[in-house]
Amino acid sequence: MAVSRTPRREPVITVGLDGSPESLAAARWAAAEAERRDVGLRLLHAWPVLGPEPAEGPSDSDPSDWAKRMLDHARTEIRTRHPGLAVTGDLVEEEAPQALLRAAAESEMTVLGSQGMDPVERFFLGDVSMFVAARAERPVVLVRDATDGTGVPTTPTDEGGDVAVALKLHGPCDDLLGFAFATAAARGVPLRAVHGRGLPVNAYVPWGVDHDVAEETERAARRDMDQVLRPWREAFPAVEVVDGIGLVSPAKALIGAARTANLLVVGRRRRRRALAPRLGPVAHAALHHAHCPVAVVPHD
Repeated sequence: MAVSRTPRREPVITVGLDGSPESLAAARWAAAEAERRDVGLRLLHAWPVLGPEPAEGPSDSDPSDWAKRMLDHARTEIRTRHPGLAVTGDLVEEEAPQALLRAAAESEMTVLGSQGMDPVERFFLGDVSMFVAARAERPVVLVRDATDGTGVPTTPTDEGGDVAVALKLHGPCDDLLGFAFATAAARGVPLRAVHGRGLPVNAYVPWGVDHDVAEETERAARRDMDQVLRPWREAFPAVEVVDGIGLVSPAKALIGAARTANLLVVGRRRRRRALAPRLGPVAHAALHHAHCPVAVVPHD
């Protein structure tokens, strides 16, 4: 398999492979999504020291031999599971973050594996995955590792559940909602629009919460959500939309929705202040705590 730098022109989903079980789970998830969307699948492995192929000699003299075998194994498995899917495998002699960012700009979405959820791993979450999710110009999906009870990662299932999307209800979010509605439509599942809104100070009284204020806060949030969703309901009439308004912080509302979702969709602003983090608090909460796959969608 030759090293490739050819730009992608046909619609494609790219998945980053590094030989880990998590990245193979991501490839399986990406293959199912590519089949639903009727696009191709690109398996990509990047490493800065792949080196040239030897003209002759045994395969163990080829510094790229392990990477080639890893890609071939993944491609064979995907083609067996999805015989009608166009699958390509590419080796790129480059640092993985830069190669994945370039591939992301040419892809419908980029899918990466995400490692375990113990406190240390939850903090680091994978340097490459976080780097790409925070900078890519197009959607990036991080696929969580599931286990079969023995600690062996398996592929997250798409059966049951809905697509949940986090909404602020203020500012532009067309890219976010376009991705969420299209994904729900491709899967034939409901879309849960999630919005968390904390209660104002005057809602708290000595005996608890003023229910009239709480109800008015919820009604205002629902009015705002209906206004934002109206054109998208008209554009995707077959998608059932369920609102998930909670009088809690946005992060808490989203994590609650993630318990029954098979995909969580969060937004990320393309342009942020110089010293601001590239991922906002809601996106961070989703990436650190949700166990279902998480799609990070950049928007203006």
